[in-house]
Amino acid sequence: MTQKLRALIADDESAARETLSNYILRYCKNVEIIAEAKDVPEAIAKIKEHKPNLVFLDVEMPFGNAFDVLEQTADEQYETIFVTAYTEYAIKALNFSAAYYILKPLAIEELIKALEKVEENIATGGAVNHTEVIAQNLRNPENKKLVLPTSSGFEVVQIKEIIRLSGSGNYSEIFLIDGRKKVVSKVLRHFQEILEDCGFVRVHKSHIANMEQVTGYHRGRGGVLAMSDGAEIEVSPNKKDEVLKYFKAE
Repeated sequence: MTQKLRALIADDESAARETLSNYILRYCKNVEIIAEAKDVPEAIAKIKEHKPNLVFLDVEMPFGNAFDVLEQTADEQYETIFVTAYTEYAIKALNFSAAYYILKPLAIEELIKALEKVEENIATGGAVNHTEVIAQNLRNPENKKLVLPTSSGFEVVQIKEIIRLSGSGNYSEIFLIDGRKKVVSKVLRHFQEILEDCGFVRVHKSHIANMEQVTGYHRGRGGVLAMSDGAEIEVSPNKKDEVLKYFKAE
């Protein structure tokens, strides 16, 4: 029999804690709720006291946020399912690390799906500590890391090692400085939204370029970017001005 997950719920709204608790009791028989917390200091204290292996963590709470909890409990070993009302900042941080999250108002299907992912990660040895990647990115934003889901788990790459991304249907190809190519079952828009503040530009419906890895530009209707790996990628006409502006070229 699979060992039960020992869970802590951290959320400043009592109604939200009660709803989540009721859903877990009714639909998630493999989860035991061992503690609750209503703010950041209490969450930190109870994580250290009760040693849960799963924390449901609201992103915005009194006296800080979920990322403060991660920082202060970095020595503890637990999986995290983030519970949040949509905010662009929060979702970007979570997507960088391929973390598990569910949006408010809670949907039972999303809760069950997130729990299945957590259990799968634990069963496969927890190849990546998602919370640690988030904490590292927050501590060192100039050296951000990105978690890429693979068929056997996850792989972590540094953002600055990515040269370009190409999309085809529901898959994206990620080309790295060391010559490796990663194929990920995520649409290109997923990475566009994550990387747009990191010097990457969606230059074409099929291409995202790391502008630090551009070695040249060939004029044309939209033009073509020469990349550091020798590839040449087309620029859409409606993206031409944005590309030239990036390099302050006319």
